[in-house]
Amino acid sequence: MMMPSPSDDHTPPIQHITDGNELLAILIPAQFSKPGIHFFTPDELSQQLAYMNYSAGKVIPAHVHNPVHRDVLFTQEVLIIKKGKLRVDFYNSNRFYLQSRILQAGDVILLITGGHGFEVLEDIEMIEVKQGPYMGEQDKTRFEGIDVTQVKFVK
Repeated sequence: MMMPSPSDDHTPPIQHITDGNELLAILIPAQFSKPGIHFFTPDELSQQLAYMNYSAGKVIPAHVHNPVHRDVLFTQEVLIIKKGKLRVDFYNSNRFYLQSRILQAGDVILLITGGHGFEVLEDIEMIEVKQGPYMGEQDKTRFEGIDVTQVKFVK
């Protein structure tokens, strides 16, 4: 269910939440730190996620983004936890519950496939980034999730 990525001694591993060969989410812990730029996502995902760590004086050349046609079939979302704690429940594409994780301030998660539900454990502030525009109820199918007695935590 979880495949840690290689890391150095001082950096906690990136967590890949999977169901078989299906990548459900990528969790970047708050303590993650590496010099330079590090992409967490494979090229085939419609949402790309990277970490950048540069010293003062680094220049990133001015640029514009070219119009490039992309077909996006599924919404992928990034949550950036600014404050508080959030339980994330992961489901496969058939709405079968798999596991849960706790996110806290500084953690970042990319939700890729499958289903997910949340419970706010401590007052939370978070930022969500996803493809738009938001289509209201057309954007998602809601289903009944687990209750607290069914939670299975994975560290």
